[in-house]
Amino acid sequence: MGQKSKIMQDIAYCSDKYQYTMGKSFLDCGMKDKRAIFNLFFRKAPDNNNWAVVSGTDEAIEMITSLGNKSPEFFEKFLPGENYREFREFASKMKFTGNVYAMKEGEIAFPTEPIITVEAPLIEAQVLETPLLSIMNHQMAIATKASRVTRSTSKPVSEFGSRRAHGPWAATYGAKAAYIGGCANSSNVLTSYIFGTPASGTMAHSYVTSFGCSIDGEYEAFTHYIQTHRGETLILLVDTYDTLHCGVLNAVKAYKELGIDDSYPQGYGIRLDSGDLAYLSRKCRRILDDHGLKKCKIFATNSLDEYLITDLENQGAAIDSYGVGDAIATSKHNPCFGNVYKLVQVDNEPVLKRSEDKVKLINPGFQITYRILQKGHFKADVTCLREDNTTKIIETSGALHIQNEFDETQRKTFPANSYTYRILQNQVIERGKIIAPDTLITEKREYYLSNLKCFNETERRLINPHTYKVDISDELYDLKMGLINKLIAQIKELQKKGAE
Repeated sequence: MGQKSKIMQDIAYCSDKYQYTMGKSFLDCGMKDKRAIFNLFFRKAPDNNNWAVVSGTDEAIEMITSLGNKSPEFFEKFLPGENYREFREFASKMKFTGNVYAMKEGEIAFPTEPIITVEAPLIEAQVLETPLLSIMNHQMAIATKASRVTRSTSKPVSEFGSRRAHGPWAATYGAKAAYIGGCANSSNVLTSYIFGTPASGTMAHSYVTSFGCSIDGEYEAFTHYIQTHRGETLILLVDTYDTLHCGVLNAVKAYKELGIDDSYPQGYGIRLDSGDLAYLSRKCRRILDDHGLKKCKIFATNSLDEYLITDLENQGAAIDSYGVGDAIATSKHNPCFGNVYKLVQVDNEPVLKRSEDKVKLINPGFQITYRILQKGHFKADVTCLREDNTTKIIETSGALHIQNEFDETQRKTFPANSYTYRILQNQVIERGKIIAPDTLITEKREYYLSNLKCFNETERRLINPHTYKVDISDELYDLKMGLINKLIAQIKELQKKGAE
C-alpha cells in the first residue's frame, strides 16, 4: 500500500455524526439502495475571481475507495447502544460500489459546475459529504490563491508557508495544491517525498546568528554555507543585521573569495526578508553589478501576496523571484472555500434545495459540462443534463446559442461547425474501482498552466476580470424552474389550507 493510501484510510471517517444518523434512517426505511447523485460544486469564487483551480480530486478518489476498513467498535464510540447495533455492523462492512466523475487536477472551474459527481447507493454517497468537502475546500482554496499570486508576476514564486499552515496535513497537501496552482516549488520536504514536487530552501536567520552576533560572524556563516553546499544553488540571507551596510557586502566578499561568480552553473543569489523591498532590491542590484556579480539573483520574501507583489513589480523592484508563505498556505484573504455537496437526483427523480436567494438555487439532475473552444481558446462553458438535446447539439457541433440565466445581456451564438468542445468531468471510479490514470504532479501543474493560456488575457487579470460565459442548457433550466414552480404551487396550496 502506498504512502498516500495509508494516510487516506482514516480520512474517509473524518466526518460529521449526522452523516451516519441519516444513514441509519436510510437503512431502517429501506432506502439504502436508492440510486443517489450528488454534485460537489462552488457558488462563488474567492477574491471576486471568475474561477477556481481544481486540486484534491486524487485524494478524494483514494478516500472514497478506502471506505469499509473500520470495525463495529469504531462506530460504537459515537453510535452507542442496541438501537445502533445493526447499523454499526452495516457501516463497518460498507464499501463504495458506485461511480464517480470528476474534473482533473489543474482544471479551471466556474461556479455551479460539478467538480465531483458521485453516483452511488444513497448511504454510500451521503457519508462521503464531509471528507470530500474537507479535502476539496482546503486544496482548492490553496490552489486558487497560488494561482492569483503567481499571476501577479512573471517571476517564479516559491511556496514556503508550512509553519503557518493549519497543521501538518494542511501544510503537506496545501504545498501540493500550491504547486498545481503555479508555484515553482515548495519548502515542504514531505510534499516532495510524497508527490515529487521540487523542494527549495537554504538558510534562516538562526543559521547566521549561530556563528555569533557580529558582522564577522555573518561573513563566517556565508563562507561555511558556500563551502558545505558547493555544487547546489546558493542563496545567502543578507538582512540579519543590515542589508546594505554589511549583509550584501559580506555576501559579495564570500562569493568572490570562494570563486562563486557568473560562471557558477547551479546559480547563486541573495535573499531579502525585511525592509523596503523595492528600494533595497535596486540598491543591492547595483552593488552586485558593480562587483561583477551580474547573474547573482535577488530572492524576496516578507509576508508577500499578490497585491504586494504587483506593487513591487509596478515600482520596478529588482527582484528575480519571490517566496510566499501564509498568504498561500492559509489562503489568507479567503481561508474558507465555498464548495458544497448537494443531492441532485434520487433514482430517476431530479431533486433540488430551493432557496429565496437565487445564487443558492442548485441545478438538479445528472449533469455534464462542456467547454467550448475556438481556435484553441476557451470561449464558454455549458452544463447540461446528460444526453439532453443541448449535449447532442454540442457533440455534433451544431449551432449553439447560450445565455446567462441571471443576465440576459450575456449571450452568444456559435455557428455550426465553428467550435470544438472538451468534457470537464471524466469518470474516475467505476463500480467502486479506480479507473483514473496516474499522472505526475508536474503534469497536473502543466495542465493548469496550459488551461490558463487558453483564456483571454482580460479573463486572467486579478482585478475586475472580464466575465467568462457560463451557461446551463435550456433543458436543465426548464427542469430547475419546473421543480421550483411545483414547490411554490404546493406551498401556496398548503397556505391556503392553513387559512381555511
